[in-house]
Amino acid sequence: MEIPEQAVAKRIMVGIPVTGLVRFEWVMGRYNQTVPCNWSQVDCIEWIKTEAPYKHLVADARNIIAQRFIERDYEWLFFIDHDVVLPPGTVLRWNERMRKVDVPVWCGLYFSKSVPAEPLIYRGRGNSFYDKWKIGDEVWCDGIPMGCTMIHKSILKTVYDESEEYEPMVGIKVRKVFETPCNEWYDPEKRAWHKAVGTEDLHWCTRVMKDNIFKKAGWPKYQRKKYPFMVDTNIFCRHIDFNGMQYPSKGEEQEFIR
Repeated sequence: MEIPEQAVAKRIMVGIPVTGLVRFEWVMGRYNQTVPCNWSQVDCIEWIKTEAPYKHLVADARNIIAQRFIERDYEWLFFIDHDVVLPPGTVLRWNERMRKVDVPVWCGLYFSKSVPAEPLIYRGRGNSFYDKWKIGDEVWCDGIPMGCTMIHKSILKTVYDESEEYEPMVGIKVRKVFETPCNEWYDPEKRAWHKAVGTEDLHWCTRVMKDNIFKKAGWPKYQRKKYPFMVDTNIFCRHIDFNGMQYPSKGEEQEFIR
């Protein structure tokens, strides 16, 4: 007997912004995950058109995914970037945390694709990465990456409702939930030009805190936190480039092992 759609809980949508190519290691990490019993899951894969990359950034793919997530009324959005290799057991651990519904935004640990590689965990802006933790800790911070990140619908819907509409591609209208900052302006008082650039993930974290999104979404305790986002370092992902190099590649993680 076919089960009516409305009878199935819409718990999680998996959103994967991609440029068109993924490594086999990524595929194995993504599709070898153990799916918990009696789970509801949907994949949303958005392709960035490689023949016309101008003004089509990762933020645009995230916004298309966020639009579909809101339209279909899921409970959690799980972003997996196409260059972040999940370790075994990621989904099982995420399921435990989802059932508690006590943290609205959290992510796994991964490092930058650089030598030396740096952990993508931030407290503050302009002061490099935060390093006072060990693998196995749950680290609280004010800036996280989006490559292995869970967001509760209440947070995303609140940001969505306060975001302007735009067209990332012809005929597709979405809200600017995520934005890659790239601004410049002239200060007539100081007679100087200023420039602000960055990544869509840190920009989103800053916006959530600055615009009181936690409070508006029904998470007032997190609005009062100086560091409201959580990194679960038990989920240690690998950052992989198209040549198959996985980061950290020089053992930089050894500094964070107990």
